[in-house]
Amino acid sequence: MATLPKGTILAVASAFAAAKTVSAVSNASEAVFTCTAHGYSVGDILQVYSGWGRLNRRAVRVKSTPTADTFVAEKIDTTNVEYFPAGSGIGTVRKVSTWTQIPKYLNPSSSGGEPKPVTVEFMDEDVETTLNNGFSAVNETFDIDADQFGTASYLALVALTDQQTDTILKKTLKSGSLVFTPCTVALNENPQMSGGTIMVNRVSVNGNGRITRY
Repeated sequence: MATLPKGTILAVASAFAAAKTVSAVSNASEAVFTCTAHGYSVGDILQVYSGWGRLNRRAVRVKSTPTADTFVAEKIDTTNVEYFPAGSGIGTVRKVSTWTQIPKYLNPSSSGGEPKPVTVEFMDEDVETTLNNGFSAVNETFDIDADQFGTASYLALVALTDQQTDTILKKTLKSGSLVFTPCTVALNENPQMSGGTIMVNRVSVNGNGRITRY
C-alpha cells in the first residue's frame, strides 16, 4: 500500500552522548563495529564518523544483542571493498540521547538526492555515454507555527541553528517506518506573514549524507 505524507512525525536529535572511538569496522552485509565498552543497546540510534565516505555522518541503528565491545549496524552493507577498503572505516560514533519532536509543522518541501549525471563522449565512439557522478545534496524546508516561540522544540531549533553542528532529522511515517537524514538545521526566527494563513517560522534542513531507512 502507498504511504501518504499526512501524519508523518518530525523530530531532531537535540542532544548526543559523548563520542566513542571505533577501532574497527568489518566488511559484511551488516557491518560489525568494534567499540570498547560502548554501552549501547538494541535500537539505539548512532551517528557515525568514519574514514569511509559512504558511511561518514550516516545514522545507524544497533541490531541484535551487542557484546561489550562490538555491535551490529542494521542494514549497513560494507561488503564491497572498493567502496569500503578493509581497515579504513575507523572513526567515532555518538548516540542520540534526546529526540525533540517538531509539532505543528506545515508546508513541507524537499529537493535533491538525485543522481548527478556526467555525459562522456569518447573520441573513438559515435554515441555519448552517461555516467552517474554521485548524488546531489538533500535540502528540505518546512514551516512551524510562530506561536511555538519559547517551546522546547523552538529552543532546540534555535540551539542547532546557532551551533551549526551535525544533527539528524527523523521522520516517523504512518507505517512506522523511520527515515534518518544527517543534516544541519537553520531556523529563520523572523515570523513570516502572509494573508489568509497563520504566521510561521521557516526551517531549512541541509542534508550532508545519505539517508538511512528502517
